[in-house]
Formats: sequence, structure tokens, C-alpha cells
Amino acid sequence: MFAHACVYEIFFVPLCAFYGFMDELIRHTGIVSGINGELAHVQIVQSSACSACKAKSMCMSTESQQKEMDAVMLEPMQVGDQVEVEVREHLAWKAVLLAYVLPFIVMMSVIAVLDVLTGWDEAIVGTVALCSIALYYLALSQFRHRLQKQFTFTARKA
Repeated sequence: MFAHACVYEIFFVPLCAFYGFMDELIRHTGIVSGINGELAHVQIVQSSACSACKAKSMCMSTESQQKEMDAVMLEPMQVGDQVEVEVREHLAWKAVLLAYVLPFIVMMSVIAVLDVLTGWDEAIVGTVALCSIALYYLALSQFRHRLQKQFTFTARKA
């Protein structure tokens, strides 16, 4: 029973959330510190609710007392308003995939291929693998504007 629950939590839930089947909203409360057009600059203050949140392992707001982010305003706001910032859970899983899982796969693939096909020293193989991760993040940065359109936060008054 325990092993079945672990497999469910580790593989099934993230996979369903990634594809949007279990698409819940991740919410954080914050205060508007500035407005730029349709974007509100929001300061997120860590709350005790973070300890019970399902997404706390991939959420950066639990790491410190305060985070700042830009969110699309769903209604008119003013500086100092208390707002709720929302993002879809599948976007959080997609961010984890792009930031952690794919670079790991790239690195391990480069290590495996170079180790099998070349007789290079481990230090050289490791250096090339680290360079491949740098190239991955460089390539990912070229899609920054497209990713910013996908990964949008929305803000509504609390």
C-alpha cells in the first residue's frame, strides 16, 4: 500500500499536473508595490500556509521572507493593494522540467555518449558535459520571450 502511494505521488500526480489534467491554481498573497501598464509588481510575503501547500517543493516563495514578481492585473489596482497572485500548477511542473530535468538528461546523455564512444579522461568528459548544460541554458535563454508569454502570473484583489 505504501509503495503504491509513493509511486502515485512521485509519477502520476506530476505527470497529470504537467499535462493539465489536474490543473489547480497555486496562490500566494502579496502587496502591489508598483504598476507598469497592465502589469502589477507584487511583493509576496511568506505565510504559514506555505507549509501545507502541495507545490512548496518547487515554489521559491518558501525559501525567504519576501519575493517580487510581475503579474497581469485582472482588475484595476493601486499601489498598496493586497492581491492574490495565481499560476496554474501545470506551469510549475513545466518550469521544473525545463530548469532541472532536461538539463540533467542532457548532461547524463553527453556523459554516456562520450564515455562509450571516446576514450577520453573522466575530467574532459565531465567538463564537456558541464559545457553542454551551459549551452542548454544559453539555448533556453533564446526562447525567453516565448516562455514569458507561457509562464504568466495573474493578480486579483484579495
